[in-house]
Amino acid sequence: MSTTAPARTGTTPAKRRPRVLHGLVWLVWRQHRIAFWLLIAAGVIGSAVMIYQRTGLVDLLHHSGKGDGNQSFHSLYDSLFQDASESLQSLPALIGVFLGAPLIASDRESGTAQLVTTQATGRDRWIATKLGMAAAITLVCTAALAAAFTWLWKPARLLVSSGDWLGSDVFDVTGPMPVAFSLLMLVTGVAIGMLLRRAIAAMALTLVVGFAVQIVWDYVRPMLASPRVLTFPFDSDGIDKLPSGAVQIDNWISTADNKLYGFGTCVGDAHPDACRAKLGIVNNYVEYFGYDQMQGMQWLGAGILLALAAAITVFILWWVRRRPM
Repeated sequence: MSTTAPARTGTTPAKRRPRVLHGLVWLVWRQHRIAFWLLIAAGVIGSAVMIYQRTGLVDLLHHSGKGDGNQSFHSLYDSLFQDASESLQSLPALIGVFLGAPLIASDRESGTAQLVTTQATGRDRWIATKLGMAAAITLVCTAALAAAFTWLWKPARLLVSSGDWLGSDVFDVTGPMPVAFSLLMLVTGVAIGMLLRRAIAAMALTLVVGFAVQIVWDYVRPMLASPRVLTFPFDSDGIDKLPSGAVQIDNWISTADNKLYGFGTCVGDAHPDACRAKLGIVNNYVEYFGYDQMQGMQWLGAGILLALAAAITVFILWWVRRRPM
């Protein structure tokens, strides 16, 4: 006599794919995945485009004559450098607005922060995971973009913006500057969102603060190093003696003992030569920054911005631990 196995009334459950992220890390990623993915995409695509464009740029500079090469460069690459620099200048503010400001504000507004921090997850772990993930993704993506743009810019540095590397369209988007600006705006947005508790209001205020920071920075940038001086006889054309890549920041006229007068002194006088002779003016006095000063100025500037970011981060941690959620 044979026995028949009982029929199965159910089906075998499908195996779930194991998650790469678990627990609080997975929750933070899911909450802010759109902003994270957009930032990652910007880093990958932007870096790839600039790396690809560099091959053609180097080839053009290598094979073209000086005059024709300059003209060809401006017609082919001016828009690329302008678009890339404008995008990198805007990126820190966008990170602060769309990632930093909602990072805590959205949780406090919806009550998620209170729910999460009253469970097994403590406040310290919650805020550390939030800030840590956002900062890590920001650091990696902006570092990749800054490195790619710097690599693209260096061969053509004397042609981009007429060689003026001190302006925000070059100085602030090369070297360590994009990373420092982005981390500062990230934690600034987080702090504003933490205080306002309203994501939309925090995003708007973060955008305003971003513009204010850039305005202040435009005044700070030339103070990051001491300018060098070039003097030459008043009647000679010694301005060509500036080192290659130097950025002129001021121009005076001076006496033999370096007493300075404004460049327009005696210009409107009926007898300008006699006027200058009476004052003892014999030299042009030019202040400039050498290209070899750029890297040191950038690292000093980045250090200042990162110190501000660290101070704001300490404030965030202090506030979260001592205030009700």
